[in-house]
Amino acid sequence: MLAHWDDVPTSDANVGHLVARWRDLGRAAGTRDVGVKRIEVAPGRWSTPLHRETAEEEIFYVLGGSGISLQDDRAHEVRAGDCIVHRAGREAHTLRAGPDGLDVLAFGTRVATQLSPLPRAGVYWVGGTWGDLGGGARPWEREAAAGEPDVPGPSPRPETIVNVADVEEDEGWREVGWAAGSERTGLNHVDVPPRKLHCPPHCHSAEEQVFIVLEGSGTLELLPSPALREAGREPETHEVRPGHVVSRPAGTAMAHAFRGGDEGLTLLAYGTRDGRDVAYYPRSNKIFFRGVGVIARLEHLPYALDEPDE
Repeated sequence: MLAHWDDVPTSDANVGHLVARWRDLGRAAGTRDVGVKRIEVAPGRWSTPLHRETAEEEIFYVLGGSGISLQDDRAHEVRAGDCIVHRAGREAHTLRAGPDGLDVLAFGTRVATQLSPLPRAGVYWVGGTWGDLGGGARPWEREAAAGEPDVPGPSPRPETIVNVADVEEDEGWREVGWAAGSERTGLNHVDVPPRKLHCPPHCHSAEEQVFIVLEGSGTLELLPSPALREAGREPETHEVRPGHVVSRPAGTAMAHAFRGGDEGLTLLAYGTRDGRDVAYYPRSNKIFFRGVGVIARLEHLPYALDEPDE
């Protein structure tokens, strides 16, 4: 549920022009169906082979440094605070770091992709393309053998790359993923005022969320559902600071919210857009039926309100 990126084991990729340090933050924090990795690309090097996702939507957030987002045959300059969205089945993409390196967070879903082996033909179908069952060099080794991709001159940034400073702010929230055209997932940049909640405490039935603390300090507050409270589960608080990763899987029946410390708190909030989701707000006893956009209040309050949701 809670991890700090300084404590997450690193995995170094150093194959030809592919040189980066990886941390699987999502696994460390206990995510189930979504993931987030921190990728620190060495100066002048590349993050991954040029690739296209057939089923997964990816959202990248640039923590620091600068570089190039190569998308098919176009190159776009990126810098700290940029949000980059790659929708499923669209452009092939990868990242090249500038002279000061490139530090990014890569968010995505864990998609169960159909793979169909053809044992007599020695190939397999996957996501509309095919691969080789005959062995040989691994994909990253093959990419390195092919050499660095050609990088054309910089093109104007597409609508799928936005900087957080250019996204309209609404009471501390900036929907950077939505602004960059995400369809299946979302990424929000949230500034939490000192000693205030980032939103009313709530829990989800179908949506999984993961949070990354960027600046400031504060607490994660967890409130049990009425059933858990009757079973003896007590509210919890956990201190958070920059680098903390918090996962909130669906169906925990523990409502969550972040409260800013004395200097406030800045975080990224990533989640799926699932029309089946139902959100419950224990302090006001409201239920939000996301797929139909209806909010209702339960007539019976299971326990007294601690404070108003607003």
